[in-house]
Amino acid sequence: MSKSLSGKVCLVTGATRGIGKGIALQLGQAGATAYITGRTLTADKDDPIGGSLTDTANEIEKRGGTCIPVQCDHSKDSDIEALFGRISREQDGRLDVLVNNAFNTTEGLKENMGQPFWEQPITMWDAVNNVGLRNHYMCSVHAAKLMTARKKGLIVNISSMGGLHYTFSVPYGVGKEALDRMAVDCAIELRASNVAFVSLWPGAVRTEFFTHMVKTQTADEFFNAGRAENEPNLDCSLIYSIALSTEYEGKAVVALATDSNIMKKSGKILMTADLGYEYGFKDIDGREPMNIRQLSTLMQMNPKTRWLANIVPNFIFLPKWMLALSGNKF
Repeated sequence: MSKSLSGKVCLVTGATRGIGKGIALQLGQAGATAYITGRTLTADKDDPIGGSLTDTANEIEKRGGTCIPVQCDHSKDSDIEALFGRISREQDGRLDVLVNNAFNTTEGLKENMGQPFWEQPITMWDAVNNVGLRNHYMCSVHAAKLMTARKKGLIVNISSMGGLHYTFSVPYGVGKEALDRMAVDCAIELRASNVAFVSLWPGAVRTEFFTHMVKTQTADEFFNAGRAENEPNLDCSLIYSIALSTEYEGKAVVALATDSNIMKKSGKILMTADLGYEYGFKDIDGREPMNIRQLSTLMQMNPKTRWLANIVPNFIFLPKWMLALSGNKF
């Protein structure tokens, strides 16, 4: 197995489960020394979703990788400062890749789903955007100090289409659009130091949370709450059937981390499905993703046009400028 990241030092925040875990597994498998963070060191037997730093670290090491789990509360500035101080001491100031993934309010979103912002507790803003946004900025500041000193590095914000269209709630959408803008603006200031900063949009992913909701038949209610009346409801069973593993996102990060021309992508919003086509990787089971820019995929998602999906060629893609126009505020 290729160790394309041998000798590299990477940090993935929020890697106890979900996309963060999938990214950490692939980075470790590619030979990187993977620091991972989260609040849960060992699994809680009463948690139906599960996941812990120990579980992730054990799996990385079973694959022959090196993992350093660090229990960290990303809502505490002192924990973040201690984390980067430790990496700097242990790795002689080296950090090659930072993946900002930590997010701590999935349950909060679930509890308040469908409620307008003025009826939700004010604390929802901080619950969503303290760890999910402010922390990403703080981690990027600390990482940039290490990376600019060595004149190389890559910072990745895990974002979503929630920054383009209304999704879940007002705090969630504002946070995701801010992550995208953070990548664009930070990239401008980092370019002279040869440090890349990108925002990454995963597609449909079979996270432990999504799997649990499908099994408990609560996914449709959760993902369709708050949708406009003229918008068709999402068919979560269909989406789950085509969703990929969390490690597909990990393969995307490995591809970016090993791209000698990564600075050409700095400041961009990237979709993992597009990266799969460009770099030629597939999911761990050999599947390829359906792309939200594929016309056939968009038709498949809408019950009114699903019957047309099978006769529309898969090579017809919406251009990115058209996708951007769909979120245009002017």
